[in-house]
Amino acid sequence: MQLTVWTYEGPPHVGAMRVATGMKGLHYVLHAPQGDTYADLLFTMIERRDHRPPVTYTTFQARDLGKDTAELFQKAARDAYARYTPEAMIVGASCTAELIQDDPAGLAETMGLPCPVIALELPSYSRKENWGASETFYQIVRQLADKERRPAPREGRRPRANLLGPTALGFRHRDDVVEITRLLAALGIDVHVTAPMGSRPTDIVTMGEANFNVLLYPEIGLEAARWLEKTFGQKCTKTVPIGMAATRRFVAEVAEIAGVAVPEDLDAGRMSWWSRSIDSTYLTGKRVFIFGDATHAVAAARIARDELGFEVVGLGCYNREFAREIRDMAKELGVEPLITDDYLEVEEAIAAATPELVLGTQMERHIAKRLRLPCAVISAPVHVQDFPARYSPQMGFEGAQVIFDTWVHPLVMGLEEHLLTMFREDFEFSDAAGPSHLGHGGGHGAVALAEVPEADVAVLEAKPEGWLPDAERELNKIPFFVRGKARRNTERFAAEHGIKAITVETLYEAKAHYAR
Repeated sequence: MQLTVWTYEGPPHVGAMRVATGMKGLHYVLHAPQGDTYADLLFTMIERRDHRPPVTYTTFQARDLGKDTAELFQKAARDAYARYTPEAMIVGASCTAELIQDDPAGLAETMGLPCPVIALELPSYSRKENWGASETFYQIVRQLADKERRPAPREGRRPRANLLGPTALGFRHRDDVVEITRLLAALGIDVHVTAPMGSRPTDIVTMGEANFNVLLYPEIGLEAARWLEKTFGQKCTKTVPIGMAATRRFVAEVAEIAGVAVPEDLDAGRMSWWSRSIDSTYLTGKRVFIFGDATHAVAAARIARDELGFEVVGLGCYNREFAREIRDMAKELGVEPLITDDYLEVEEAIAAATPELVLGTQMERHIAKRLRLPCAVISAPVHVQDFPARYSPQMGFEGAQVIFDTWVHPLVMGLEEHLLTMFREDFEFSDAAGPSHLGHGGGHGAVALAEVPEADVAVLEAKPEGWLPDAERELNKIPFFVRGKARRNTERFAAEHGIKAITVETLYEAKAHYAR
């Protein structure tokens, strides 16, 4: 494990909590010390859920370690069943409790509780959150699904599909499920079970009655989908419907599996027209850096390249279990894949790539803000603002339109960019004014440098790589989306040539040097 300020994924028991919180009639007994109850806040505060996760913690303390902590777990399990009477229970240990080796799985098996109890083995020091969610869902499906169930004859009824993978705390999972359910309905297909989010253990029992499975989020549902295909012979979709082209491929794939025709009047929305409009010419060639979970990052790369005409200059993911998909896509794009869960590596790669737009997680939002780059969020982990009250899917035709708006709005386009350049020296639009929403006190470092009195120039000159006021003002005339690159190139040129005070001449010498 690595100590860090930010983390892309929590420990695997948080993934198990995401599954349990999304389901109904399921309860999770977690052997954990008092401090590990923080995870509740992820759902009530960040996801804005109106109820706590269905989790009972043993909450042992330091003084309990000299006693029988196993008995604490068994008592907590009995009390949880008596209070909540769930249809099924899952039991496991947090990363901290794993160290005392009480074996909740073995303890639960000997208790004889009057409901199915699913024991989870989640190695906290070698696996992480998405894997924990995947393993939890797989174990629930494997142990609860009735292996004798089969689909009813097709005569007189529509085909049925299971939707696999959505969980609590997932990035737009709630809205994606609504969008894909509507899309399948337009194709004449009913949804049998959506799981884990929205399902009950009694629903899981019937999963074999569906004709096929739709895999929405491979990070969560892939292992369960493989087991269902092996056990019931249910085919599973391979295309994740994120983006206009992927949604069309998904529709064709589903139609073939289900044996239905695609309606000619299927509404694809406005996104195709917008991407061919005159405004799209301002998007062509924009440099974009993409980082997130593998599924969303690969989908974003395809949309950026094929549907919006962006140039992808960086691509990566934090979940190593799906690194192959990122490497294959990066090879197609001709970029070096970045597989890491260290946000400092990601920040370094973004700075080096000098993109004009960053597509990433909540962490990349912070990184882009520091680098003064526009950013749009495409993947978990996310914060409260990415659980909007409005309908905002990422999947399907409506999702493609949401993505188009979300990505394009942070960019300064066409006429707006021209006007900002025209009025660069105007008091309201100059860089010295700072963002209008920050008020009059929100200026940046460039403002202070531009207003340095002549008496203080000597102080600036004494600092290595210091910018003189005239040079700083000249730098601010360069369009914002390449200004960062110009600053870095000039400072590198100055350092290589032993120049301590950067003048206007230094700026243009550096420009000539790197233009060769």
